[in-house]
Amino acid sequence: MGRFLDALSTPGLQGIAEVKRRSPSAGELRPDADPAALAATYEQVGAAAVSILVDSRFGGSWDDVRAARSAARVPLLAKGFFSTDDDLRAARDAGADAVLLILRDLDDETARRLLARATDLGLDTLVEAHDAEELARAGRLDAPVIGLNARDLATFEIDRRAQLRLVASAPRDRVVVAESGIESRAHGAEAELAGANAILVGSTLMRAPDPGAKLAELLSRPLVKVCGLTRAEDVEAAADAGADLAGFVLAEGSPRRAASVLPVPATMLSVAVQVGDPDDAGADLVQLYEQKDGKVRGRDAVLLRDGHEVARVLDLPWGEADPGHLARARAAEGRVVLAGGLDAGNVRAAIELVHPWAVDASSGLESAPGVKDHERVRAYVAAAR
Repeated sequence: MGRFLDALSTPGLQGIAEVKRRSPSAGELRPDADPAALAATYEQVGAAAVSILVDSRFGGSWDDVRAARSAARVPLLAKGFFSTDDDLRAARDAGADAVLLILRDLDDETARRLLARATDLGLDTLVEAHDAEELARAGRLDAPVIGLNARDLATFEIDRRAQLRLVASAPRDRVVVAESGIESRAHGAEAELAGANAILVGSTLMRAPDPGAKLAELLSRPLVKVCGLTRAEDVEAAADAGADLAGFVLAEGSPRRAASVLPVPATMLSVAVQVGDPDDAGADLVQLYEQKDGKVRGRDAVLLRDGHEVARVLDLPWGEADPGHLARARAAEGRVVLAGGLDAGNVRAAIELVHPWAVDASSGLESAPGVKDHERVRAYVAAAR
Protein backbone atom coordinates (compact mmCIF):
# COMPACT_ATOMS: atom_id res chain seq x y z
CA MET A 1 0.00 0.00 0.00
CA GLY A 2 1.50 3.35 -1.09
CA ARG A 3 1.29 6.64 0.75
CA PHE A 4 -1.63 7.94 -1.34
CA LEU A 5 -3.74 4.80 -0.95
CA ASP A 6 -2.86 4.60 2.73
CA ALA A 7 -3.94 8.21 3.37
CA LEU A 8 -7.29 7.72 1.65
CA SER A 9 -7.95 4.48 3.56
CA THR A 10 -8.10 6.29 6.90
CA PRO A 11 -11.61 6.10 8.48
CA GLY A 12 -13.88 9.06 7.83
CA LEU A 13 -14.27 11.24 4.76
CA GLN A 14 -10.87 12.30 3.42
CA GLY A 15 -10.11 15.33 1.27
CA ILE A 16 -7.88 15.62 -1.80
CA ALA A 17 -7.25 19.34 -2.30
CA GLU A 18 -6.30 20.54 -5.75
CA VAL A 19 -3.99 23.17 -7.17
CA LYS A 20 -5.46 24.35 -10.50
CA ARG A 21 -4.83 27.76 -12.04
CA ARG A 22 -7.38 27.50 -14.81
CA SER A 23 -9.96 25.15 -16.27
CA PRO A 24 -11.14 24.60 -19.87
CA SER A 25 -14.71 24.83 -18.59
CA ALA A 26 -14.39 27.71 -16.11
CA GLY A 27 -11.47 29.70 -17.52
CA GLU A 28 -9.09 31.45 -15.15
CA LEU A 29 -9.52 30.34 -11.55
CA ARG A 30 -6.43 31.42 -9.64
CA PRO A 31 -3.69 32.43 -12.10
CA ASP A 32 -1.23 33.30 -9.34
CA ALA A 33 -1.70 30.04 -7.41
CA ASP A 34 1.48 29.10 -5.55
CA PRO A 35 1.62 25.28 -5.33
CA ALA A 36 4.15 25.30 -2.50
CA ALA A 37 2.12 27.66 -0.31
CA LEU A 38 -1.16 25.92 -1.11
CA ALA A 39 0.21 22.42 -0.46
CA ALA A 40 1.56 23.53 2.91
CA THR A 41 -1.78 25.13 3.80
CA TYR A 42 -3.81 22.13 2.68
CA GLU A 43 -1.62 19.83 4.73
CA GLN A 44 -2.02 22.05 7.79
CA VAL A 45 -5.83 21.99 7.66
CA GLY A 46 -6.04 18.23 7.23
CA ALA A 47 -5.95 17.29 3.53
CA ALA A 48 -5.22 13.60 3.04
CA ALA A 49 -3.51 14.38 -0.26
CA VAL A 50 -2.88 17.24 -2.67
CA SER A 51 -3.64 17.06 -6.39
CA ILE A 52 -1.45 19.04 -8.79
CA LEU A 53 -2.50 19.74 -12.39
CA VAL A 54 0.60 19.42 -14.58
CA ASP A 55 -1.03 20.01 -17.98
CA SER A 56 -0.39 23.42 -19.55
CA ARG A 57 -4.09 23.72 -20.45
CA PHE A 58 -4.71 24.03 -16.72
CA GLY A 59 -1.79 26.37 -16.20
CA GLY A 60 0.31 23.62 -14.64
CA SER A 61 3.71 21.99 -15.07
CA TRP A 62 5.96 19.41 -13.45
CA ASP A 63 7.66 22.27 -11.61
CA ASP A 64 4.42 22.69 -9.65
CA VAL A 65 4.78 19.14 -8.30
CA ARG A 66 8.39 19.84 -7.36
CA ALA A 67 7.38 23.04 -5.59
CA ALA A 68 4.62 21.31 -3.65
CA ARG A 69 6.97 18.46 -2.73
CA SER A 70 9.50 20.93 -1.32
CA ALA A 71 6.89 22.47 1.00
CA ALA A 72 4.74 19.58 2.23
CA ARG A 73 4.98 15.94 3.22
CA VAL A 74 1.38 15.11 2.31
CA PRO A 75 0.97 12.59 -0.58
CA LEU A 76 0.86 14.27 -4.00
CA LEU A 77 -1.32 13.22 -6.93
CA ALA A 78 -0.07 14.29 -10.36
CA LYS A 79 -3.01 14.98 -12.67
CA GLY A 80 -2.67 15.07 -16.43
CA PHE A 81 -3.61 13.12 -19.53
CA PHE A 82 -1.07 10.35 -19.02
CA SER A 83 -0.68 7.52 -21.51
CA THR A 84 3.00 6.49 -21.55
CA ASP A 85 5.64 5.07 -19.26
CA ASP A 86 7.56 8.32 -19.66
CA ASP A 87 4.63 10.20 -18.10
CA LEU A 88 4.80 7.99 -15.04
CA ARG A 89 8.56 8.33 -14.72
CA ALA A 90 8.21 12.11 -14.94
CA ALA A 91 5.68 12.02 -12.11
CA ARG A 92 7.93 9.91 -9.91
CA ASP A 93 10.97 12.07 -10.62
CA ALA A 94 9.03 15.26 -9.77
CA GLY A 95 8.07 13.84 -6.37
CA ALA A 96 4.51 12.60 -6.94
CA ASP A 97 3.15 9.67 -4.95
CA ALA A 98 0.29 8.87 -7.34
CA VAL A 99 -0.87 9.52 -10.91
CA LEU A 100 -4.24 9.96 -12.58
CA LEU A 101 -5.29 7.45 -15.26
CA ILE A 102 -8.41 8.51 -17.19
CA LEU A 103 -10.19 5.48 -18.61
CA ARG A 104 -11.95 7.56 -21.24
CA ASP A 105 -8.54 8.09 -22.86
CA LEU A 106 -7.11 4.58 -22.37
CA ASP A 107 -8.03 1.14 -23.67
CA ASP A 108 -7.88 -1.75 -21.23
CA GLU A 109 -4.52 -3.02 -22.48
CA THR A 110 -2.87 0.38 -22.04
CA ALA A 111 -4.52 0.98 -18.67
CA ARG A 112 -3.40 -2.43 -17.40
CA ARG A 113 0.17 -1.79 -18.56
CA LEU A 114 0.25 1.64 -16.88
CA LEU A 115 -1.16 0.23 -13.64
CA ALA A 116 1.62 -2.36 -13.55
CA ARG A 117 4.27 0.18 -14.48
CA ALA A 118 3.07 2.56 -11.77
CA THR A 119 3.45 -0.23 -9.21
CA ASP A 120 6.98 -0.91 -10.45
CA LEU A 121 7.82 2.79 -9.99
CA GLY A 122 6.34 2.92 -6.49
CA LEU A 123 3.36 5.03 -7.55
CA ASP A 124 -0.27 4.66 -6.58
CA THR A 125 -2.98 5.41 -9.15
CA LEU A 126 -6.32 7.15 -9.26
CA VAL A 127 -8.28 5.45 -12.03
CA GLU A 128 -11.01 7.81 -13.20
CA ALA A 129 -14.41 6.73 -14.53
CA HIS A 130 -17.28 8.84 -15.82
CA ASP A 131 -20.06 6.30 -16.36
CA ALA A 132 -21.19 2.81 -15.42
CA GLU A 133 -19.26 1.15 -18.25
CA GLU A 134 -16.00 2.80 -17.19
CA LEU A 135 -16.68 1.95 -13.55
CA ALA A 136 -17.08 -1.70 -14.54
CA ARG A 137 -13.78 -1.49 -16.45
CA ALA A 138 -12.05 -0.05 -13.39
CA GLY A 139 -13.36 -2.99 -11.37
CA ARG A 140 -12.11 -5.53 -13.89
CA LEU A 141 -8.71 -3.82 -13.93
CA ASP A 142 -8.51 -4.26 -10.14
CA ALA A 143 -7.91 -0.54 -9.67
CA PRO A 144 -7.37 -0.01 -5.93
CA VAL A 145 -8.51 3.65 -6.04
CA ILE A 146 -11.40 4.60 -8.32
CA GLY A 147 -12.32 8.23 -9.01
CA LEU A 148 -15.88 8.96 -10.12
CA ASN A 149 -16.08 12.28 -11.91
CA ALA A 150 -19.28 14.28 -12.00
CA ARG A 151 -18.01 16.32 -14.95
CA ASP A 152 -18.68 15.21 -18.53
CA LEU A 153 -15.37 15.79 -20.29
CA ALA A 154 -17.15 16.39 -23.61
CA THR A 155 -19.66 19.02 -22.41
CA PHE A 156 -17.98 19.99 -19.09
CA GLU A 157 -21.40 19.82 -17.43
CA ILE A 158 -21.72 18.59 -13.83
CA ASP A 159 -24.21 15.82 -13.00
CA ARG A 160 -23.93 15.09 -9.28
CA ARG A 161 -26.96 12.77 -9.28
CA ALA A 162 -25.26 10.52 -11.83
CA GLN A 163 -22.04 10.65 -9.83
CA LEU A 164 -23.79 9.61 -6.62
CA ARG A 165 -25.40 6.67 -8.40
CA LEU A 166 -21.94 5.56 -9.52
CA VAL A 167 -20.47 6.03 -6.05
CA ALA A 168 -23.27 3.94 -4.54
CA SER A 169 -22.68 1.14 -7.05
CA ALA A 170 -18.87 1.09 -6.78
CA PRO A 171 -17.19 -1.99 -5.28
CA ARG A 172 -16.92 -1.60 -1.52
CA ASP A 173 -13.51 -3.25 -1.43
CA ARG A 174 -11.95 -0.31 -3.31
CA VAL A 175 -11.18 3.23 -2.22
CA VAL A 176 -13.75 5.47 -3.94
CA VAL A 177 -13.17 9.16 -4.64
CA ALA A 178 -15.96 11.55 -5.64
CA GLU A 179 -14.51 14.13 -8.02
CA SER A 180 -15.90 17.49 -9.14
CA GLY A 181 -19.09 19.25 -8.11
CA ILE A 182 -18.31 19.42 -4.37
CA GLU A 183 -19.17 22.96 -3.26
CA SER A 184 -20.54 22.55 0.26
CA ARG A 185 -20.23 20.40 3.38
CA ALA A 186 -23.59 18.84 2.46
CA HIS A 187 -22.27 17.83 -0.98
CA GLY A 188 -19.33 16.09 0.67
CA ALA A 189 -21.59 14.40 3.20
CA GLU A 190 -23.89 13.21 0.44
CA ALA A 191 -20.94 11.60 -1.37
CA GLU A 192 -19.75 10.09 1.91
CA LEU A 193 -23.14 8.55 2.65
CA ALA A 194 -23.29 7.15 -0.88
CA GLY A 195 -20.03 5.31 -0.17
CA ALA A 196 -17.17 7.66 -1.06
CA ASN A 197 -14.01 7.40 1.02
CA ALA A 198 -12.76 10.77 -0.19
CA ILE A 199 -13.69 13.87 -2.15
CA LEU A 200 -11.44 15.65 -4.62
CA VAL A 201 -12.06 19.40 -4.65
CA GLY A 202 -10.51 21.81 -7.13
CA SER A 203 -12.46 24.73 -8.55
CA THR A 204 -14.35 25.37 -5.30
CA LEU A 205 -11.06 25.84 -3.45
CA MET A 206 -9.44 27.87 -6.19
CA ARG A 207 -12.37 30.31 -6.23
CA ALA A 208 -12.41 30.71 -2.45
CA PRO A 209 -10.78 33.78 -0.85
CA ASP A 210 -9.03 31.40 1.55
CA PRO A 211 -8.65 27.91 0.00
CA GLY A 212 -7.41 26.37 3.25
CA ALA A 213 -10.33 27.68 5.25
CA LYS A 214 -12.74 26.43 2.58
CA LEU A 215 -11.22 22.96 2.66
CA ALA A 216 -11.46 22.89 6.46
CA GLU A 217 -15.12 23.91 6.16
CA LEU A 218 -15.93 21.14 3.67
CA LEU A 219 -14.36 18.46 5.85
CA SER A 220 -15.49 19.73 9.25
CA ARG A 221 -17.69 17.59 11.45
CA PRO A 222 -20.15 17.38 13.03
CA LEU A 223 -22.79 18.26 10.50
CA VAL A 224 -25.52 20.43 11.99
CA LYS A 225 -29.20 19.53 11.65
CA VAL A 226 -32.15 21.76 12.42
CA CYS A 227 -35.25 19.59 12.79
CA GLY A 228 -38.97 20.16 13.17
CA LEU A 229 -39.09 22.66 10.30
CA THR A 230 -42.56 23.54 9.04
CA ARG A 231 -42.11 26.93 7.34
CA ALA A 232 -40.06 28.06 4.35
CA GLU A 233 -38.76 31.09 6.25
CA ASP A 234 -37.36 28.80 8.94
CA VAL A 235 -35.60 26.66 6.33
CA GLU A 236 -34.05 29.83 4.93
CA ALA A 237 -32.95 30.95 8.41
CA ALA A 238 -31.34 27.57 9.10
CA ALA A 239 -29.51 27.67 5.76
CA ASP A 240 -28.32 31.24 6.33
CA ALA A 241 -27.02 30.22 9.75
CA GLY A 242 -24.95 27.46 8.13
CA ALA A 243 -26.94 24.32 8.98
CA ASP A 244 -26.28 21.31 6.77
CA LEU A 245 -29.38 19.18 7.33
CA ALA A 246 -33.03 20.28 7.36
CA GLY A 247 -35.42 17.93 9.16
CA PHE A 248 -39.15 17.65 8.41
CA VAL A 249 -41.27 15.60 10.84
CA LEU A 250 -43.92 13.68 8.91
CA ALA A 251 -45.17 11.53 11.80
CA GLU A 252 -48.85 11.67 12.72
CA GLY A 253 -49.48 13.20 16.13
CA SER A 254 -46.28 15.21 16.34
CA PRO A 255 -46.73 18.87 17.34
CA ARG A 256 -44.05 19.67 14.75
CA ARG A 257 -45.59 17.76 11.88
CA ALA A 258 -44.88 19.31 8.49
CA ALA A 259 -47.30 19.06 5.62
CA SER A 260 -44.47 17.91 3.37
CA VAL A 261 -40.73 18.05 2.83
CA LEU A 262 -40.02 21.63 1.81
CA PRO A 263 -37.42 22.63 -0.80
CA VAL A 264 -33.94 23.22 0.61
CA PRO A 265 -30.98 25.11 -0.91
CA ALA A 266 -28.03 23.29 -2.49
CA THR A 267 -26.01 23.78 0.70
CA MET A 268 -28.34 21.49 2.66
CA LEU A 269 -29.74 17.96 2.59
CA SER A 270 -33.38 17.34 3.45
CA VAL A 271 -34.32 14.69 6.03
CA ALA A 272 -37.80 13.19 6.33
CA VAL A 273 -38.43 12.14 9.94
CA GLN A 274 -40.83 9.20 9.95
CA VAL A 275 -42.14 6.62 12.39
CA GLY A 276 -42.93 3.00 11.59
CA ASP A 277 -42.78 2.23 7.89
CA PRO A 278 -40.92 4.68 5.64
CA ASP A 279 -42.46 6.00 2.46
CA ASP A 280 -41.21 8.10 -0.42
CA ALA A 281 -41.32 11.63 0.94
CA GLY A 282 -38.99 13.14 -1.66
CA ALA A 283 -36.20 13.80 0.85
CA ASP A 284 -32.48 13.16 0.48
CA LEU A 285 -32.47 11.07 3.67
CA VAL A 286 -34.97 9.41 5.99
CA GLN A 287 -34.68 9.43 9.78
CA LEU A 288 -36.76 6.43 10.83
CA TYR A 289 -38.01 5.71 14.36
CA GLU A 290 -39.86 2.63 15.54
CA GLN A 291 -43.45 2.93 16.70
CA LYS A 292 -43.38 1.81 20.32
CA ASP A 293 -45.97 1.32 23.06
CA GLY A 294 -48.50 3.49 21.28
CA LYS A 295 -46.22 6.52 21.52
CA VAL A 296 -45.34 8.83 18.66
CA ARG A 297 -41.94 7.20 18.38
CA GLY A 298 -39.44 4.92 20.07
CA ARG A 299 -36.14 6.18 21.36
CA ASP A 300 -33.45 5.85 18.68
CA ALA A 301 -33.61 5.99 14.91
CA VAL A 302 -31.63 5.03 11.85
CA LEU A 303 -30.63 7.40 9.08
CA LEU A 304 -31.40 5.90 5.69
CA ARG A 305 -30.17 6.72 2.21
CA ASP A 306 -32.11 4.94 -0.54
CA GLY A 307 -33.34 2.50 2.09
CA HIS A 308 -29.85 1.65 3.38
CA GLU A 309 -28.72 2.52 6.89
CA VAL A 310 -25.89 5.07 6.83
CA ALA A 311 -25.90 6.34 10.44
CA ARG A 312 -27.53 5.84 13.83
CA VAL A 313 -29.54 8.55 15.54
CA LEU A 314 -29.04 8.33 19.30
CA ASP A 315 -31.87 10.19 21.00
CA LEU A 316 -33.57 10.61 24.36
CA PRO A 317 -36.64 8.53 25.24
CA TRP A 318 -39.85 10.20 24.06
CA GLY A 319 -40.70 12.89 26.61
CA GLU A 320 -38.13 11.64 29.13
CA ALA A 321 -34.60 12.39 30.32
CA ASP A 322 -31.61 10.05 30.59
CA PRO A 323 -28.51 11.11 32.58
CA GLY A 324 -26.45 8.47 30.78
CA HIS A 325 -27.41 9.61 27.27
CA LEU A 326 -24.11 11.25 26.33
CA ALA A 327 -22.01 8.43 27.76
CA ARG A 328 -24.06 5.93 25.73
CA ALA A 329 -23.54 7.99 22.59
CA ARG A 330 -19.83 8.34 23.26
CA ALA A 331 -19.46 4.54 23.43
CA ALA A 332 -21.29 3.96 20.14
CA GLU A 333 -19.37 3.00 17.00
CA GLY A 334 -19.86 4.22 13.47
CA ARG A 335 -21.59 7.42 12.37
CA VAL A 336 -23.61 8.87 15.21
CA VAL A 337 -26.23 11.60 14.92
CA LEU A 338 -26.61 12.98 18.44
CA ALA A 339 -30.12 14.20 19.28
CA GLY A 340 -32.15 15.01 22.37
CA GLY A 341 -32.41 18.29 24.23
CA LEU A 342 -29.64 20.09 22.36
CA ASP A 343 -29.45 23.87 22.02
CA ALA A 344 -26.86 26.64 21.93
CA GLY A 345 -26.16 26.26 25.63
CA ASN A 346 -25.13 22.61 25.66
CA VAL A 347 -24.27 21.50 22.12
CA ARG A 348 -20.56 22.39 22.31
CA ALA A 349 -20.02 20.37 25.50
CA ALA A 350 -21.91 17.45 23.97
CA ILE A 351 -19.77 17.56 20.82
CA GLU A 352 -16.53 17.62 22.80
CA LEU A 353 -17.61 14.58 24.78
CA VAL A 354 -19.23 12.46 22.07
CA HIS A 355 -17.51 13.57 18.80
CA PRO A 356 -20.62 12.77 16.73
CA TRP A 357 -20.92 12.79 12.95
CA ALA A 358 -23.89 15.16 13.25
CA VAL A 359 -25.94 16.96 15.90
CA ASP A 360 -29.70 17.39 15.77
CA ALA A 361 -31.83 20.00 17.58
CA SER A 362 -35.50 20.90 17.35
CA SER A 363 -37.58 21.99 20.35
CA GLY A 364 -34.73 23.95 21.93
CA LEU A 365 -34.71 26.25 18.90
CA GLU A 366 -38.42 27.14 18.96
CA SER A 367 -40.63 30.01 20.01
CA ALA A 368 -43.62 27.65 19.62
CA PRO A 369 -43.95 24.03 18.38
CA GLY A 370 -42.92 24.01 14.72
CA VAL A 371 -41.97 27.71 14.72
CA LYS A 372 -38.25 28.40 14.89
CA ASP A 373 -36.69 31.31 16.77
CA HIS A 374 -34.12 32.50 14.24
CA GLU A 375 -31.76 33.91 16.84
CA ARG A 376 -31.74 30.57 18.68
CA VAL A 377 -31.04 28.79 15.40
CA ARG A 378 -28.08 31.07 14.65
CA ALA A 379 -26.70 30.65 18.16
CA TYR A 380 -27.03 26.86 18.03
CA VAL A 381 -25.27 26.53 14.66
CA ALA A 382 -22.51 28.90 15.75
CA ALA A 383 -21.97 26.95 18.98
CA ALA A 384 -21.87 23.64 17.09
CA ARG A 385 -19.22 25.00 14.74
